[in-house]
Amino acid sequence: MSENLLITIYWKTQFLKLIRMNTIKIGVLREGKVPPDFRVPLTPKQCAYIKETYSNVDVLVQRSPIRAFTDQQYENEGLELVDALDSCDIIVGVKEVNIDDLIPDKSFMFFSHTYKKQPYNRALLKEILNKNIRLIDYEVIKDKRNIRLIGFGRYAGIVGCYNAFLTYGLKHKLFSLKAANLCEDRNEVEEQLKKVALPNNFKCVLTGYGRVGYGAREILKLLPIKEVSPSDYLENEYNEPVYTQLEVNDYYQRKDGSQFIKQEFYKDPESFDCIFSKYTGSSDMYIPCHYWSDKAAYILTKDDLKREGLRISVVADISCDIDGPIASTIRPSKIKDPIYGYDPISEKEVNFLDDGAIAVMAVDNLPCELPKDASEDFGNDLIKHIIPPLLGADPDKVIYRASQTTLNGELNEPFSYLQDYVANND
Repeated sequence: MSENLLITIYWKTQFLKLIRMNTIKIGVLREGKVPPDFRVPLTPKQCAYIKETYSNVDVLVQRSPIRAFTDQQYENEGLELVDALDSCDIIVGVKEVNIDDLIPDKSFMFFSHTYKKQPYNRALLKEILNKNIRLIDYEVIKDKRNIRLIGFGRYAGIVGCYNAFLTYGLKHKLFSLKAANLCEDRNEVEEQLKKVALPNNFKCVLTGYGRVGYGAREILKLLPIKEVSPSDYLENEYNEPVYTQLEVNDYYQRKDGSQFIKQEFYKDPESFDCIFSKYTGSSDMYIPCHYWSDKAAYILTKDDLKREGLRISVVADISCDIDGPIASTIRPSKIKDPIYGYDPISEKEVNFLDDGAIAVMAVDNLPCELPKDASEDFGNDLIKHIIPPLLGADPDKVIYRASQTTLNGELNEPFSYLQDYVANND
């Protein structure tokens, strides 16, 4: 059966079940994960905007005592508050939905963490199939160029970079910043940055761009710190704080010494060596913002951290791959206790204030520290990139390619590779 025919059958099935008397009801789900997440997929004003823009769409909001935006704020925008979302066609949330909160024969959008066959969410995907639910996973919503359209990466970069300087100030007893999660919003965060006072010879290196890396840059632009090229960073000393941001070719090279081609690296990372260690003797702070494949060489190894001349005293690991490419990231940290120490010699966790200890910031849910701002940013992308193809024409098959399951209780064709995953009874 051709792909085009499969897609035609898919859409006919979805819309026959979705459209009721030409009115589509979107429900904003109450987050049920523990520990609680205060973010929302759509702010009150964004919900109102959708209602005003699409005459055949209504938006209902499930009551919640924990959101960053209160029930009253939604109600003030003319939105209907409900205890249950059974009357809705499309239900949108943020984190994985508790199995008990799944409603049969509905379309759900949330981060399911299943497309990589994560074992801890196998039961969730099984129940989604059992209940004839269409799962549209934010993590795999991409445009025709295979670029992700939505996510919280920008605010992970913003908060993670802020936390990096908060950590540096505490480690070296230079200044004290208010924790991001105690700030009312990003405006207060930016006010706090005015307290940052860095040594004249301070040097910071970042790896990776993308949403996370560009988010980190937004914070750096607000600080008294100058950007320099990777070559100048390595070759020169400065009488002012500086940073450099590395592309992947700046810290990986082909094993055979041939020309670096980025696409070849992503296809075959095992053919490349990491050369990041040349930055460890020149850097006071390292902020990893990269995407890393487990087939690629480690970036900052245990041996790198043992070498004489190591200068790094703070690692703010926004990427937060545990026991992965950054040897000092031995566990995730929590918002209320974001910093721990890593002793390069013993390879153990210690107090981050100890002499010789590397202060590690490895919070794994950074956008939750600024839930209002992160939610607004996420909702803007949802309205711009996802709602139009979800509610109307989808010539680039954006929603089709992000739908892991169908309303018929089957895996959608692009996700047929998950069949063995859901069949597994372990």
